[in-house]
Amino acid sequence: MVRTLERARIALRRDLTLADLTDRLAGLHGDRPLTEEAGGRALTYNQAAAEVARWSGSIAARTAPGDVVVVAVPNGVDQLLLCAAAARAGTLPAPVNDQMRPEEVDHVIADSGATLVIRSVDDLADGTPPLPEPRVSADPGDVAALFYTSGTTGAPKGVELTHRAIVGQLGGAALYPTPLRRDEAVVALPVAHIMGFIVLVGLAVAGIPTYVLPRFHPVRVLDAIEARRSSVFIGVPAMYRMLEEAGADDRDLTCVRFWGSGADAMPADLAQRFKERGAAVGLPLVNRTLGDATFIEGYGMVEVGGGIAAKMSPGFTTAGKGPLGQALGVPLPGWSVRIVDEAGREVAKGEVGELQVKGPGVLKGYRGDAAATAAVLTDDGWLRTGDLARRGVAGTLVFEGRAKHVVKHGGFSVYAVEVEQALEQHPDVVEAAVIGLPDERLGEIPAAAVRLREGSGATGDEVIAHARECLAEYKVPKRVVVVDELPRTGTTKVRKDALRSLFADAG
Repeated sequence: MVRTLERARIALRRDLTLADLTDRLAGLHGDRPLTEEAGGRALTYNQAAAEVARWSGSIAARTAPGDVVVVAVPNGVDQLLLCAAAARAGTLPAPVNDQMRPEEVDHVIADSGATLVIRSVDDLADGTPPLPEPRVSADPGDVAALFYTSGTTGAPKGVELTHRAIVGQLGGAALYPTPLRRDEAVVALPVAHIMGFIVLVGLAVAGIPTYVLPRFHPVRVLDAIEARRSSVFIGVPAMYRMLEEAGADDRDLTCVRFWGSGADAMPADLAQRFKERGAAVGLPLVNRTLGDATFIEGYGMVEVGGGIAAKMSPGFTTAGKGPLGQALGVPLPGWSVRIVDEAGREVAKGEVGELQVKGPGVLKGYRGDAAATAAVLTDDGWLRTGDLARRGVAGTLVFEGRAKHVVKHGGFSVYAVEVEQALEQHPDVVEAAVIGLPDERLGEIPAAAVRLREGSGATGDEVIAHARECLAEYKVPKRVVVVDELPRTGTTKVRKDALRSLFADAG
């Protein structure tokens, strides 16, 4: 009865804070398994809460309330627990991806004004007594942490996110029927990235244990799912492509009931293939399965503390078909959306404009950068996402690409994401990335870098010919370069700012 009441409090009041997260979850889930790491270390909810209390005592002894603590430990569960410990100590954690270059980490330390940098949990093994309760009483609307942007178009900026943004929005997960199911999620996301962070928090609130790999490696992920019979995998589209290339068809993945994706646009045909590799229901007595797995996609960004829209393709539906189709999904509870033109006026249904959002996760601001904050927040509190979208059927949002990724070609607007999706329909193209190259006559021309399936002999001219069959002529790439790898950020997104050099190298 006590745990039932606590589930209801967490789900309905959504008053979780990062400072009391592990205490609340220990009271809810106790000695149930929380996580296991690829190296063999395992923690229950009670053990995790004890670690956080111990580490928070050491952090509190070295800092003052409100100080910034940079968490620069290797990727894994400890990044999340150390952030919780820093919040419990009344400080602001700033996790950094361990794939960042040293100068990028130095930028975060300097920009945030950090007074403490944790590079290993051993840094806190000083015998300081555990902190029995949070040092500061945190309000859900207070800034809880700093998450730094990827920095693909400039120096990373510190996004100030509240407790309500990164923890409070996930309270509803407490109602997941954990006692009625056997679940485990395989996760290989960077925890310092907002997607990896909220995935671990959301799964923890739901009581779903995780198996965490410090790095994504497609063969190791497939090995883990198959051997452990895990029921959930959450990744980004690039990971799904790599799983397929690594032989997903040769594995028994029927144990997977839920596939999850975010951080980038997921091709519908790719999602459908993974739905078919999983299953809706397993029948152990006859060693059979029924239906396809469910595929869940989320749309969001660091500035909203995770996700603002989602769509679900259950086992009895086809990904990419029906009202949701290629849409981002429908807004999540508590979120309002509008689509506006360059003058800030809402556009008609079906027209493309900038997506603006308002809700519980919108950033407080960029750390120490009032100008950047004013550039993304309107006077009435709407966040300018920089994403182009239009309204589809049944209240859906359809993604049309980043505003900065529109190619202005001879007076036409060419949306990179549309061209990329068309190129990826070529049977030999695994992945495509489209940018605009300067052109004296037309302003810009669309150009594409593509990765091909192993053993393919397709040429750039063949890819262009394919594009002409499914795109208007002005959208067809005028240059295509075939590459072995695309430049990526630490979260596997394509670094479009680095693509130009590929065309220069190709002459």
